[in-house]
Amino acid sequence: MESHTAEDSMQAHPATSTSPLYAVIDLGSNSFHMLITRLVADGVQIVDKVKRKVRLASGLDEQNNLSQEAMSRGLECLSFFAERLQDIAPENIRIVATATLRIATNGQEFITKANEVLGHQVRLLSGIEEAERIYLGVAHTSDCGAKKLVLDIGGASTELVIGEHFSIHQASSLNMGCVTFNQRFFEDGHITLQRFERAVADAKSQLLPLLKDYTEFGWQSVLGGSGTMQALAEILMHRKLPAIVTLPFMHDLKQQAITSGDISNIDIDGLTSDRKPVFVSGLAILIALFESFEISALQLSSGALREGLLYEMLPDMRKVNIRTRTIHSLVERFHIDVAHADRVSQQASHLFDCYAKTWQLNEQLKQLLISACQLHEVGLLLSYKYHQQHGAYIIQHADLPGFDQTERQLIVTLIKLHKGDIDGALLDKLALVDKEKASQLLAIFRLAVILCRRRQDEVLPEYTTDADKHTIKLCLPSTWLEKHPLIADELLHENDHLATLGLSLVISC
Repeated sequence: MESHTAEDSMQAHPATSTSPLYAVIDLGSNSFHMLITRLVADGVQIVDKVKRKVRLASGLDEQNNLSQEAMSRGLECLSFFAERLQDIAPENIRIVATATLRIATNGQEFITKANEVLGHQVRLLSGIEEAERIYLGVAHTSDCGAKKLVLDIGGASTELVIGEHFSIHQASSLNMGCVTFNQRFFEDGHITLQRFERAVADAKSQLLPLLKDYTEFGWQSVLGGSGTMQALAEILMHRKLPAIVTLPFMHDLKQQAITSGDISNIDIDGLTSDRKPVFVSGLAILIALFESFEISALQLSSGALREGLLYEMLPDMRKVNIRTRTIHSLVERFHIDVAHADRVSQQASHLFDCYAKTWQLNEQLKQLLISACQLHEVGLLLSYKYHQQHGAYIIQHADLPGFDQTERQLIVTLIKLHKGDIDGALLDKLALVDKEKASQLLAIFRLAVILCRRRQDEVLPEYTTDADKHTIKLCLPSTWLEKHPLIADELLHENDHLATLGLSLVISC
């Protein structure tokens, strides 16, 4: 028998160099967070995430002194974080403190002790600095170049920022948060309509001085990613709805909370136990924001404070479009055939342009269709069998900066249905587009995949195509069809599949 040493194994499987680790720690008023990442294929890969509900703000007394008990909770948490920082270069570490330690009269005492425990310096952010970094976190992880309003409800402060691209127009930080409001209005846990309305009214009074400047600048979208918004998104996703927060939805939850009578009795499907203690107070602040600024809908953002700190530390993150970076990263990590993905994308783009005017398809849908084309074979890394389901699962659960929940849902559905039988019920559930538009996009995608079946650029013929409301006409050279009987047969059967969507495919030579 041959013997194998550890050295033999190392030679057989040479170690691959990995990019350095980056760490961001946020000493929040409600929770302490640690995020550890590295760059993989030009994309950010989360290596580790630690969150502890320290509830530092609950340790503030009427004179804003931070109790020793609250300090002990915080320092114990930081001792856990310190262990993880030992292997990370100091220049790749950012540690910040926020509202509670700004407010606390003895906040510097805690920060001094925290510096000793961590072995690194904690930077105390001003309210405006915190707001600006929250905005940058959203700007780096959301493909929203238009004017946007960014909201963040923390434990002891609420930040509001309006801007465009990476430019900040105005940033504000108010001393109201889900922990401090909980102490003021729901300290004993009892929930009544009167208490809830007092909390909303108090928040509105603090927002009033900001209304004029913010509304005059205007915005096309509203985004937020704090714990309150995350909790609402989790409830929506439990109901199998897109993570888009609206005022009627929040009023429904408000009524459920009031009916429960007490925070300990709140029973809302999708609301986790760790979010319950400050859910009602956060909900009151968000309702005040919606009603004061007449917000119709809020989308969950992928990033906030920690991502703002992280991406500004990483090299060249402002130079590449976030969606492009996300797609390229997934293509490389999952070894997708780039040439074929581009081939399918080009055909889909051509077909889209031919039908766009008749079907009234916009540029946003085209970009999402191309993204699906680029990623449609991501599941092949696992196996060919069920690769569409594998691919849909991967994209459903992967980090996808630059794409919101409704866009992700559309891409996942297109990948799952890009060949074979069509489950029309999946198209009914889409939030971004109605079933008719989704069917048209899917038809374009499926035709592009069939036409590229040979996986060779020079094989594709010159052809003409157009469409009316329910019929796609595709004119292909008869000699080409004769030379490609498999593709011809698939096009023939595709008419049967498209019939389930109310569309027909007419092939002429």
